[in-house]
Amino acid sequence: MGSIPRPPPASHAATLSSLTNALPEEPTPMDPEQVRRQDIRTRVHDGWVMARKSRIPSRAWDRQSILVFADFNNFESPRGSWSRIAERDGEDFEDTSSRPDYVRSSASSSYSLDKALPEPPYHVFTLAKKKQLVYIVSLAGLFSPLSSNIYFPALGQIATDLKTSISLISLTITVYMVVQGLAPSFWGPLSDTQGRRITFICTFAVYLLANVGLGFSNSFAALMVFRGIQAAGSAATISVGAGVIGDITTARERGGLIGVFGGIRMMGQSIGPVFGGIITQFLGFRSIFWFLFGLGSVALLLILLLLPETLRSIAGNGTLRLAGIHRPLIYTFSPPSDALIDRDPTPKKKVTLSDIVAPLKFLFEKDVFITLFFGSIVYTVWSMVTSSTTSLFQSRFHLNDLQIGLAFLPNGAGCVAGSYLTGYLMDHDYHVIESQYRTSRNIPEDTKLNKKDLVDFPIEKSRLRNIWWNVLIFIAATAGYGFSLNLDRIAIPLMLQFFIAYTATAVFSFNSALVIDLYPGASASATAVNNLMRCSVGAVGVAVVQIVIDGVGAGVTFLIFAAVTMGTSPLLVLEWLYGEGWRRERRERLKAKDEKEIGNVENGKAMIAK
Repeated sequence: MGSIPRPPPASHAATLSSLTNALPEEPTPMDPEQVRRQDIRTRVHDGWVMARKSRIPSRAWDRQSILVFADFNNFESPRGSWSRIAERDGEDFEDTSSRPDYVRSSASSSYSLDKALPEPPYHVFTLAKKKQLVYIVSLAGLFSPLSSNIYFPALGQIATDLKTSISLISLTITVYMVVQGLAPSFWGPLSDTQGRRITFICTFAVYLLANVGLGFSNSFAALMVFRGIQAAGSAATISVGAGVIGDITTARERGGLIGVFGGIRMMGQSIGPVFGGIITQFLGFRSIFWFLFGLGSVALLLILLLLPETLRSIAGNGTLRLAGIHRPLIYTFSPPSDALIDRDPTPKKKVTLSDIVAPLKFLFEKDVFITLFFGSIVYTVWSMVTSSTTSLFQSRFHLNDLQIGLAFLPNGAGCVAGSYLTGYLMDHDYHVIESQYRTSRNIPEDTKLNKKDLVDFPIEKSRLRNIWWNVLIFIAATAGYGFSLNLDRIAIPLMLQFFIAYTATAVFSFNSALVIDLYPGASASATAVNNLMRCSVGAVGVAVVQIVIDGVGAGVTFLIFAAVTMGTSPLLVLEWLYGEGWRRERRERLKAKDEKEIGNVENGKAMIAK
């Protein structure tokens, strides 16, 4: 069967007029010279508005009209093919005799759309709607740090109840971090292929079941196993949430929303230990897990009710109609706009072992590895400070479970403040670098930069512009933290914990935004690799920190960790100097690979045709 030639971009006149609140245009006679000089104009034939070439500016299109041409860069109708538009309007697409010659032109037609036609929005959601979704996924992401930190004040009581040592109970923290690093490597590819929403639902189902098991655990072995399952359910909420943000935001607005995402998520660092101390003191440590079960059920309900699918291969830029599991329950009572476009009934890509392993290839990219490795060092040092707090403060300041929980407040406050303020700082830095970029290339301020224009945009500098002073404060605070414990003034180590948490979270925010920018099409998988490296290195640090403290003392221990951080900080200089070149090199390499694969496919088709 011969292939159906692709026509010029088209929309039905009646549909277009209803969207633009204007009467359909009537065909008008055109002299040959006028036709020859066209690049894009709209001509009407039997109710069809045909896009042609034109050198004159297009008339203003309203937002709904843009949605009709949401995929015009691929010279396709919004539904993906002209045939489906014909079918929608009750016309037989095989009968082309009634259409003008330019409708029946071949796929090699030189018709193109004028640059004056507005670029379709990256996503049609309003900023308020985007913030609402960020709040929801931030609440979901809260459970990873919350489940980890709410546990710390209970370590002493758990060791007593299960008749074992705190050192052995601390291994459950290590197991949690190991699984926390590994699990997103599965959930991330699932999220990038099957959808964000279904992945959230699956992860919360696992998480809720794990909390039920923990609530009934009476042995160290059961506690260890279910803590690992709990980590498997909660850890991926961060990478999937980052995927949602990558789906709906541009680099220009991403910094602030990443800050909101991290700030709400990091509230688990602040409120988790407080709740853990209160619950452990008055209800026992098992009640912690029933509390998490109830809170997790509320989060899952909000996801089912309010969170639509955002994966761009399923939802596009928000203009594709959602169905089934991808459609939130709220749409049943408050359906979205009728202007939405039906999605192609193409089968979803299945998750294979290669999909799970593929994100690990990110680590072989120089810019990605440098960014993630330094971030993992900072994360490890911060985790060692946090995980050792219970034993260090109980032995030196003789605090009970509730007081230990309150002692984590400065750490949590630093995490929240660092994430929120760094988000605003990243937005400011982006605008500064963008202004310099425009000036160097003589791009007017009123010209909108789209993703195609940003191929050589120095995104690395916009994300790392203010990381240096955060790293210096982190190193100084860590170096003095261990020695401050010997001063018998609890306020001093708590203050240093605040600065350690603030600057560590700032580094995490810079890293997270940069990784998403480097791989915007696979943001969940990229974030999963980020999580894998941080948690893997962090788990080793948490496992050995108490041993090192017992051997050389807290002062020398954290001085060594500060020196390690300082020794790896030149990696950021390499990223600043060479990151853009590495990114461009990767882009060219992947482009050549894609062209080669396309060439192989075309050669295969030609051989079959012969």
